Amino acid sequence: MKQKTLLILGARSEVAQSIAELFGRNGFDVLLAARNADKLSSLVADLQIRTGGNFQSVEFDLLHTQGHLDFYNALPARPDVVVCVVGLLGNQQEAEQDYGHARLIIESNFSGVVSILHVVAADFEKRRAGHILAIGSVAGDRGRQSNYVYGAAKAGLATFLSGLRNRLHNSKVKVSTIKPGFIRTRMTEGMKLPPFITAEPIEVAKAVYMAYVDQKNVVYVLWPWRYIMLIIKSIPEFIFKKLKL
Repeated sequence: MKQKTLLILGARSEVAQSIAELFGRNGFDVLLAARNADKLSSLVADLQIRTGGNFQSVEFDLLHTQGHLDFYNALPARPDVVVCVVGLLGNQQEAEQDYGHARLIIESNFSGVVSILHVVAADFEKRRAGHILAIGSVAGDRGRQSNYVYGAAKAGLATFLSGLRNRLHNSKVKVSTIKPGFIRTRMTEGMKLPPFITAEPIEVAKAVYMAYVDQKNVVYVLWPWRYIMLIIKSIPEFIFKKLKL
């Protein structure tokens, strides 16, 4: 059987690297796409030694949307699975004062992701095969004053993925939305994170892999977040707008 290829978009994060290792251990060739991809050479070598798999880094800039089609067409192999891990938490207070920062958050979490997945979806639809998995966030389930710009971008992504899942269903293409809560990474370093609902990168990676294996539509990481967000979404607006969340 042909060796399957995984393309990871945004391969620089701890979550992306855990995903790469897990899929590599399960027989995938892995393409690690990120800016300054040449700086991933030590990671590629480390993954190959530890897993025995085939890893390769490729240059990718999410914000350079005009180059997305050329990037995809130049890949050394057509991917069977694409995982999008690109994201930028940003700073809510800065985003409120500076639209440039707000736009960067939106482009990094939504419009740039839509652009590249638009290219991937067209290829998968034509081939009538493939699986797209993207990292969203529970922040997109309801707008809260603490991170509503980031949350709005993730909400847009969730809606886009839902529509894409509907569009591609008859083409046998799978689309999965992964919704983590807090993750212990460099991006959240210094933040006070609640221990029982904060995931480690490997836990997110396992959720992504199982979503691929079981062909799941929407996955919350960790599982309590599904019920936490259900409660938050159920609060009436006249009460919710008075809360400091």
